[in-house]
Amino acid sequence: MGFVEKNAYDLHFIFIITIILGSSIAVSATISEANALLKWKSTFTNQTSSSKLSSWVINTNINTSFCTRWYGVSCDQLGSIIRLNLTDTSIEGTFQYFPFSSLPNLAYVDLSMNRFSGTIPPQFGNLTKLIYFDLSINQLTGEIPPELGKLRNLETLHLVKNQLNGSIPSEIGLLTSVREIALYDNILSGPIPSSIGNLSNLVNLYLFINSLSGPVPSEIGNLANLVELCLDRNSMTGHIPSSLGKLKNLTLLNLFENKLSGEIPPEIGDMTSLDSLTLHTNNLTGSIPPSLGNLKNLTVLHLYLNHLTGVIPPELGNIETMTDLELSQNKLTGSVPHSFGNFTKLQFLFLRENMLSGPIPSGVANSSELIVLQLDTNKFTGFLPDTICNGGKLENLTLDDNHLEGPIPKSVRDCKSLMRARFTGNRFTGDVSEAFGVYPHLDFIDLSHNKFHGRISGNWDKSRKLLYLIMSNNNITGPIPPEIWRMTQLGELDLSTNNLTGVLPEAIGNLTALTRLKLNGNQFSGRIPEGIRFLTKLEYLDLSSNRFSSNIPQTLNSLPNLHYMNLSRNKLEERIPMGLTKLIQLSNLDLSHNKLNGEIPPLSSLESLEKLDLSYNNLSGQILPSFKDMKALIYIDISNNNLEGPLPDIPAFGNATAKALKGNRGLCSNASKQRLKPCPVTSAAIKKSKKKDGNLVVWILVPILGALVVLSGTFTYYLKKRKPRRTEDKSDSEKGESLSIFSSGGKVKYQEIIKSTKDFDPRYLIGTGGHGKVYKAKLSLGTTVAVKKLHETTEITKQDFLNEVRALTEIRHRNVVKLFGYCSFRRHTFLIYEYMEKGSLRKVLSSDDEAKRLDWVKRINIVKGVAYALSYMHHDRSSPIVHRDISSGNILLGNDYEPKISDFGTAKLLKTDSSNWSAVAGTYGYVAPELAYAMRVTEKSDVYSFGVLMLEVIKGKHPGDLVSTLSSSPGTTLSLRSISDERLRMPEAEIRDELLKMVKVAVLCLQANPQFRPTMMTIAAEFS
Repeated sequence: MGFVEKNAYDLHFIFIITIILGSSIAVSATISEANALLKWKSTFTNQTSSSKLSSWVINTNINTSFCTRWYGVSCDQLGSIIRLNLTDTSIEGTFQYFPFSSLPNLAYVDLSMNRFSGTIPPQFGNLTKLIYFDLSINQLTGEIPPELGKLRNLETLHLVKNQLNGSIPSEIGLLTSVREIALYDNILSGPIPSSIGNLSNLVNLYLFINSLSGPVPSEIGNLANLVELCLDRNSMTGHIPSSLGKLKNLTLLNLFENKLSGEIPPEIGDMTSLDSLTLHTNNLTGSIPPSLGNLKNLTVLHLYLNHLTGVIPPELGNIETMTDLELSQNKLTGSVPHSFGNFTKLQFLFLRENMLSGPIPSGVANSSELIVLQLDTNKFTGFLPDTICNGGKLENLTLDDNHLEGPIPKSVRDCKSLMRARFTGNRFTGDVSEAFGVYPHLDFIDLSHNKFHGRISGNWDKSRKLLYLIMSNNNITGPIPPEIWRMTQLGELDLSTNNLTGVLPEAIGNLTALTRLKLNGNQFSGRIPEGIRFLTKLEYLDLSSNRFSSNIPQTLNSLPNLHYMNLSRNKLEERIPMGLTKLIQLSNLDLSHNKLNGEIPPLSSLESLEKLDLSYNNLSGQILPSFKDMKALIYIDISNNNLEGPLPDIPAFGNATAKALKGNRGLCSNASKQRLKPCPVTSAAIKKSKKKDGNLVVWILVPILGALVVLSGTFTYYLKKRKPRRTEDKSDSEKGESLSIFSSGGKVKYQEIIKSTKDFDPRYLIGTGGHGKVYKAKLSLGTTVAVKKLHETTEITKQDFLNEVRALTEIRHRNVVKLFGYCSFRRHTFLIYEYMEKGSLRKVLSSDDEAKRLDWVKRINIVKGVAYALSYMHHDRSSPIVHRDISSGNILLGNDYEPKISDFGTAKLLKTDSSNWSAVAGTYGYVAPELAYAMRVTEKSDVYSFGVLMLEVIKGKHPGDLVSTLSSSPGTTLSLRSISDERLRMPEAEIRDELLKMVKVAVLCLQANPQFRPTMMTIAAEFS
């Protein structure tokens, strides 16, 4: 072999060896990457829960099999891992042991929708080849590491829906290749860094639902490629920068629910690609710039809940693409522009709660696509245009509280699509039977406070989904048509204050779904029908100011949910039936201005009764002493009867005015403020005649005998103290002390409580609080109770125990948990309450399934119930009670979701000199500022906690930092959409109005200065 040939052979050999060695090294490297992933997988706390990762096994026969066989793993041509996609794999773990150094070629990482916890390690910044990085929808905490700024190749950064805090690092401005950043739904704070203006390739920026503050950086105007910008639901302040007008490619701009102020810059009109502009729920002022009319592609414009003034610019009518225009709850004036007739694609038009005037232009409803038209609470005048509902798709028509007049146009009669309609508070006229038609989808209609006349049409029966039929305060005449009594789906029937006549038939009992029946202020006559007894869901009954005669039906006792009943100003006779004493939920009873006679029956079973009016009847006899048991009673009027005898010694009578007691022939009181005659002394023990000497002997002997008894008792106690004690367990149990069960009159032994809870075994534990643990106990009487066993007795817990006993025994209200009994032994100290099946409100809201069952109506009733109870505690007692720990954990719910306030361990009976405290009580997140820092407590401390509770009920969870934001920023407005529980559908208009009212009240309750908060009496009246 020649020299040349030999050299060529050697080179060829070396080349082959190099290839073999290179392949061997590459295989070794890829195996190393796979082993690194397996090592990380071994740290997952639920390795067996994900079948998807069962493929992660190394096959020694095929060295690179993991590149094609492992779930979520992809490799490059050399077998190195470049892609890791484990989204929605149910992984529970951390990134503490993630193999950063072993995976240098990673370009795509998607670990979203798992349960990763802990922080984001800064080592992710070393994966410099990353193009796509997504850790969204996990449980990550801590700050965004600034080291991510080293990812110069990164195009997508998603860290959505975690619990990341701290500020957005300024290093994010170094991601020069990034096209999309999504950091929304975290708890990020601080300002948006101005360096974000360096991201010239950025297309989408999503930072909404955080706690970001400071101004919107003007540098964002430099992002020429930006298409979508969402900074909504933060706490940003300052003006909207005019530089945003340079974003010619922007299609979506969301800045709503911040604290932005100043005017809307006219440069916004230069953003010619804009499709959606939402600036609602801020503090924006000034007028709507006419330049917005240049946005020819705009479909959504939301400016509601600001402080905008001036007229609606007619230029808005140039935007023929508009589908959703919402300008409500501002201070806009003038008329609606005729140019609105150009909106042929409009689906939603909201102009409510402004100061708009003039007639409603006929073109306002030109769109054949119109679904919702809300024009209420303005100053509109004139007739309703004929074009209303011409398109045939209108579902929600709200016109109440204007000055509209004249007949209802025919298009409304023919509007079969209607689901909700409100005409109340106008001057509409015409025959009510001809004005409205048949609506197959209608569930709510309110025609009240108008000038309709004629008779009620029987066609309402054909609107099969109608739940609320309200026609009060009109001039409607004639009888109620029989078809109405076939509307078994009705939940509310209000025909009050008209001129209706006739008798009520027994068929009224068909309306078994009714919760509210208001027929007051008419000319109905005859008997009150017995059929009312079938309306078992009825909560509100008003038949007052009619001509009903005969007696009150005994069968009214079949209405277990009734809390308001007014039968006043009729011609009812005979006695008050005993059946009324079974209406234990009743809080307001008015039987005044009738011809009732006989004695007042024992009403002590009406534990929830707050107001009682029996005036202007023919009642006689004495007022029973059992009135003393009516702890909730705050108002009573018994004037103009024939009553006699002493007044019961309770606050309701003590606080009654002279007018409420006048016109009775023999009432007396030794403690009356109304200057009634004093009651005679009737005791037979004081006789002044023949037994004078005998009485003298008694007066001498009694003190002597008393002294002997005291001395004997003292001596006996001394001897017992000297004897050795038996064990505490035995002495306690052998005493056989009894505990009263107030509701049944029975007795229960101490040992039975111990037995029924197996000596407070943990299996019976249903709750734990700061003062003790609560157990479920089923007693031999058949009663299930909750037993709160206090922690080991100390001076503080002993006082807490006495506070709670004192508070609960003096409170009798339907929305306060009942105290059945109590015990204070050396071994155990506990309270016995009524058992609430659903547990605490906090528990219900924390469960997705339970929270969905807790619909908006139930939530509203919970808020109202708590408000009524607090109003009673603060204002309807001689010694007000401040609870000091109002929170969702201390609101208990029964099977019917009726709320009851519990846990009075920190309650304080307020005196004029007892506003200062030496220790803080209450639940974190609910405590008023003055209680947390200045140790000063008044009723307004409960008002603050109640405000937090209202927001929690609406939001479905504690409102968090929103509380301090509202407290420190008076005048802040909130939109319902921003705080509504996402687990429930957005409420319909009627419920939405109730919730909006509660949101406004909550904001007032959270004022930092207690003097600026409303009282619970004011709040309760507002909710009534």
